Amino acid sequence: MPTVADLNALGIDHFPDHLGIVFTRASPEEIRSELTIRKALMAPNGYLHAGSVVTLADTSSGYGCRLHLPPGATGFTTIELKSNHLSTARDGTVECSAKPTHIGRSTQVWDAIVTHRETGRTLALFRCTQMILYSK
Repeated sequence: MPTVADLNALGIDHFPDHLGIVFTRASPEEIRSELTIRKALMAPNGYLHAGSVVTLADTSSGYGCRLHLPPGATGFTTIELKSNHLSTARDGTVECSAKPTHIGRSTQVWDAIVTHRETGRTLALFRCTQMILYSK
């Protein structure tokens, strides 16, 4: 089982690192991550950009999927995602908890909840489906 340090190292010099995503928990049951809100992650209206929230949730779910790849799988790709944005934030830290709903040989389904640490508000509910890839 990869550690939190392993997950954080995986994203170095890639999109998760560029956004500042930090993993704080890695277990078969849950992946937790966080993101400190800063200007580069904001929309021009002064609120956290929805894409920042979706990226945090999708990255957390994707890293979780990676931990559950079946024998012989070479990787995965997101084939569907949905997010319901319920609130937003201007500062502080955004946290994500991603949990597997379905772990199969050809697909995985992950649910994530994104919250604002300082207020406890739920910012978004997220679900994605991952297609498991195999070599031909």
